[in-house]
Amino acid sequence: MSTITTRDGTPISDLEAPVAAANLDLEEEVDHGINFGRIVGRSPALRRALKQIETVSGTVSTVILEGETGTGKELLAQAIHDLSGRRSGPFVKINCATIPGGLLESELFGHEKGAFTSASAQRVGRFELANGGTIFLDEVGEISLELQPKFLRVLQEREFERLGGTCTLHADIRVIAATNRDLRAMVERGTFRSDLYYRLNVFPVRVPALRERPEDIPLLVRCFVDELSRRMNKSFAAIPSSTMRDLCRYSWPGNIRELQNIVERAVILSAGPVLEFDIGDLNTRESPMRRAESRVETMPLRKLRDQLEEAQRDAILHALRQAGGRVGGPDGAADRLGLKRTTLIGLMKRLGIESHSRAGRSYEACQPDLSKTTAS
Repeated sequence: MSTITTRDGTPISDLEAPVAAANLDLEEEVDHGINFGRIVGRSPALRRALKQIETVSGTVSTVILEGETGTGKELLAQAIHDLSGRRSGPFVKINCATIPGGLLESELFGHEKGAFTSASAQRVGRFELANGGTIFLDEVGEISLELQPKFLRVLQEREFERLGGTCTLHADIRVIAATNRDLRAMVERGTFRSDLYYRLNVFPVRVPALRERPEDIPLLVRCFVDELSRRMNKSFAAIPSSTMRDLCRYSWPGNIRELQNIVERAVILSAGPVLEFDIGDLNTRESPMRRAESRVETMPLRKLRDQLEEAQRDAILHALRQAGGRVGGPDGAADRLGLKRTTLIGLMKRLGIESHSRAGRSYEACQPDLSKTTAS
């Protein structure tokens, strides 16, 4: 595996120390019989989730993994299966969001020949394929209300019929579900059955977002670089420590998947031996308010108040420009900044900003200042 150091060859505390410590921790876990395969990290947030997985893996209880898209829920589901007594059985996975509602029933339960126009042959469904093993249902919140009763029956009775069939089939399966949606809120809105929700919610595991575990980013970068370097037949000996700090400060709305894509782009574009990242690309992905907060983090304490007001002003002006001068309403400046309308109006009054809708000339007059700030 390639060694990643600073540009001048000195050790990087941001990268090497966490990597060394993480490797040591993984060895200790293996010694104690715990092996989470391709899951990388040593942060407290991830450890809590892994501890829950270790606890529930030895049972046959239904597990639901809750977390944002790109956080690695499929890897955790695989780990549950691998640590369970069903590890020798099949691990069948299906993403409920990628299959049209009319076809999902056939994918899950199978169908008989002639069940519908294009059913030219019998089809075995995913539940049947998972017999004796585990089925992983990703994005389970996308299952339609019409299909949910049949799914509930499988959870309760472990039995179902193929579409167009009359023979009842029994499946010895362990169900792991995952969602990035708030199922409880969906129940309250009437878009998800309450009885199905409680059947799924036997053992919920919250998967942390990457922004909640920034200490894992150096180790993830190291693993991605090693894997991609081998695949692309490249070699990298260094990564700037300032780059690693920027990667750790970024909020990663796309989570691990986004980080992996950024690393892959860097490996493709870098000639070596230094791995170069386009950090400017990360800044354009960041929200105006988050960029303002990032600027404040590096400012001298004695100037914090003045600089904070300047950063707030820049963020508000940017949001107003994007919203066409509107303060409230859907996609207005307040909505874009994640603030209440009254809160934003109070900030604007304090900073001497008027929206285009309230005083067009005052808002337009602010535009040169915004451009000047952006360019500097």
